[in-house]
Amino acid sequence: MPTINANQARPNVQYDLIVLGAGAAGSTAAATAAAQGAHVALVERDQLGGTCLNYGCDPTKTLLAIAHRLYQARHSAPYGLFIPTVTVDWQQVQSYVRQVIQRIRGGTPEEAVQGLHEQGIDVISGTAHFISPYEVQVQETTYSAPRVILATGNQTVIPAIEGLSEAGFLTNREAVSLPSLPRRLAILGGGAIGIEFAQLFQRFGVQVSVLEQSAHLLEKEDRELANELCRLLRQEGISLQSEVQLLRVSSTPSGKKLLLQHKDGQQSELEVDEILLALGRRPALTELALEKAGVVSMASGVPVDQTLRTNVPHIWAAGDVLGGLQFTHLAYEQGRLAAQNAFANQPQPFGERIIPWVTYTDPPLAHVGKTEEELREKQAIYRVGHISFNEIERAITSGETMGQVKLFVDEAGLILGGQILGQRADDLLAPLVLAMQLKLSAEQLAATILPYPTRSQAIRWVSDHVKGSLDFESSI
Repeated sequence: MPTINANQARPNVQYDLIVLGAGAAGSTAAATAAAQGAHVALVERDQLGGTCLNYGCDPTKTLLAIAHRLYQARHSAPYGLFIPTVTVDWQQVQSYVRQVIQRIRGGTPEEAVQGLHEQGIDVISGTAHFISPYEVQVQETTYSAPRVILATGNQTVIPAIEGLSEAGFLTNREAVSLPSLPRRLAILGGGAIGIEFAQLFQRFGVQVSVLEQSAHLLEKEDRELANELCRLLRQEGISLQSEVQLLRVSSTPSGKKLLLQHKDGQQSELEVDEILLALGRRPALTELALEKAGVVSMASGVPVDQTLRTNVPHIWAAGDVLGGLQFTHLAYEQGRLAAQNAFANQPQPFGERIIPWVTYTDPPLAHVGKTEEELREKQAIYRVGHISFNEIERAITSGETMGQVKLFVDEAGLILGGQILGQRADDLLAPLVLAMQLKLSAEQLAATILPYPTRSQAIRWVSDHVKGSLDFESSI
């Protein structure tokens, strides 16, 4: 079944629930409601799956995986493997990325729409806006429902920099499907998105410069581990600059010229072929006409209560549109709860959740809970344990010993936070997340028998280390 074209649909179509946005939160909300027997309209102006599937998480992680294989092939000599020539067919790379997206989506866009229709979900293509608290309009067709969920996601922050629009720039949307690789690339923003793209493109042969205005790259991460990762990226040939401001962009016959101002007031120029924006993302709200529904919103997102209800009782919100932490795994859970609460007599609160995240570089940097900087700032009493991967036998046998695990616990031994830099850090984080959610102690983790040799033993040993430490550390 094809996507419904709003111009062809009958007027005043009624549903049990209208979901605006078919990304992680919206698709999950629609599926959850349909599983309860609801007739659901899922409105999407772009592609099913939203940013993460089509222009974000999934294509970038696919490209990073390919770049990792390329890097391994070019650095295999220490293992006695000599591969004289490794070349890149960028068109084949792009073809593979499209195959991955299709597989995750569950087929072609038409097949995905058909699958949703069989669940009781009508996919409506177009941009929706409210015309009343219970009605939305898509093109010329009006749809109504007693319940609405806002899940329109986010969009790239575009800075007001002289000449930027005229010279042109890339966002993640274009960056994951470039027809050809640029020779020189400037990335504005040194957070997780910018750093992932930097390593990805550098390994494909692009000369990359990352420009960060604040004092630190990866400023949300543990400073020791972030610095260690940045050192590795510099060794790979990536230029990382902090405390630098882009003043002006101008076009040249050979590319784009960037005028930069540094911390000491000195100015310099950088010429590149492309500029990639990675300065963060903001909730996508401007086209919804929320005022027609009476929904309060701010530039930072839509305020909701603990049950994800907006100030309008029958309208809920989930995912990146809320602002705050913007992660697909969080959006899934919020979308599920919003749909359940929309039909519940007694809506349930989202509750206290432990929200982890990962910067998917090679090696990855995984994060849960508090960093050492945050604990010191709060003058908290804590113990710290750490272990280097060069002490873990599985890492040694794999020749992947870069990085470490850091674990912070309180006086009772309960985990306050943990950060991991190293191969498989994204997967190794899971037991720490589980321990924090279930309030397990470091002593309980240390008592767990894990198979040898595995990287997971790092979790046991770091727990044992912090359990046995008698010296409390404080910023006091």
